[in-house]
Amino acid sequence: MKLDEKTIFHVDVNSAFLSWSALKQLEEEPGSVDLRTIPSAVGGDVKTRHGVITAKSIPAKKYGIQTGEPVVKALQKCPHLVLVRSDFETYRRYSHALMDLLAQYTPLLQQMSIDEAFLDLTERIGPDNREGALALAQEIRDRVREELGFTVNVGISSNKLLAKMASDFRKPDLTHTLYPEEVPAKMWPLPINSLFGCGKQTAQKLQLVGINTIGDAASADPGLLQSVLGERSGIYIHNSANGISRSKVTPKREQAKSVSNERTLSRDIDRDNYQTDGLPVIRMLSQKVAGRLQKSSLVGQTVTFQVKSSEFNRYSRQTMLSDMTDRAEDIEKAALYLADRLLNGPDGLFEDGISIRLIGVGVSRLSEKQMMQMDLFQWADQNEEEEKKRREEQKLREKEEELARQAETARRKEEEKLEKMKNRQTRLDSMMDQINGRYGKGTIKKGSR
Repeated sequence: MKLDEKTIFHVDVNSAFLSWSALKQLEEEPGSVDLRTIPSAVGGDVKTRHGVITAKSIPAKKYGIQTGEPVVKALQKCPHLVLVRSDFETYRRYSHALMDLLAQYTPLLQQMSIDEAFLDLTERIGPDNREGALALAQEIRDRVREELGFTVNVGISSNKLLAKMASDFRKPDLTHTLYPEEVPAKMWPLPINSLFGCGKQTAQKLQLVGINTIGDAASADPGLLQSVLGERSGIYIHNSANGISRSKVTPKREQAKSVSNERTLSRDIDRDNYQTDGLPVIRMLSQKVAGRLQKSSLVGQTVTFQVKSSEFNRYSRQTMLSDMTDRAEDIEKAALYLADRLLNGPDGLFEDGISIRLIGVGVSRLSEKQMMQMDLFQWADQNEEEEKKRREEQKLREKEEELARQAETARRKEEEKLEKMKNRQTRLDSMMDQINGRYGKGTIKKGSR
């Protein structure tokens, strides 16, 4: 066993929002049905039944209901689905309680989101005490269930990547290990889109070149992955598929790189109702983002406007302001400018007949508010290299996306060409059969002129 190997836990709440909503309801209405035991879900507007599913119960999962799908579609799958409204105050309360409990085991705790965290327990139980790791995981699960009222999965490994993958195995209320020697049996057979850090678009690119499982990516030539995904992404996928990760558990979370807010609309917006239904949403989102910036004593310089179409495709535009700001008026003005370009321009979405179901406004390139007092040229010098790097990465991403689009277009054209040739040959064969049937066999033969 190497000296630098670790014992890493990943603790993940099972159906966090649904579980916490269920606990809140049981607190307020003792004896009521536990939402976790029936087909239920969190998300959208309960009255209008619009929006998307953000969490679901295990019984709801059996109906094929998926996180992120429209509420309307979920109700078609399960008409008696019980919907509950999101309650972030309650979620934060239970999240704080969980993190306080986990912090009792190690100071090396890295909270990744409201419902998950990594723990480095090497100092507590050693790097290769696997029986001790399993016993401690059981203790944590028991305490969470008995003291807090909900359940968690615990993934155990020697690095963060594999611990995260392990916690996503079968649920709920279970402990799973995924040590490096277990990777071929437990991880390689999984579909490529289940690899942590492999998003939907990345998975689609890999599938186009025949990489369908994590094992396919693990055994692939790194050069092939880099040619498809780019240098950094290609190496990341290859290393991750082989269970390689050097990321450390860092207790202090990084400062947020952006502040944003989104709203799923009660009805789709197009050119006809943009002025009446769209503009108020942009103003409201700009005010919310400004409020969060002010509360955190942050200012930002890049404003992003994004939408999701009725076909669930995302589109975005961004612009850099001349000065950093936390003012709602500045954010709204920039967002409206971007919205006009994206939606109403000659090449805008509305011109193509595309309607939108979600609007988002965000601010990035953040700094603490006192940064505004710095000399402008000093600030510019400090951020020039970062901006250059961002532009290069953006160009690289755009180039990769364009190459992928070109490859897909070429593939489709080739398929269409082959289909046309096949149809043409079918018609010729039919004509030959008709002539030979009418005038005698052998009247026309293939290749005859």
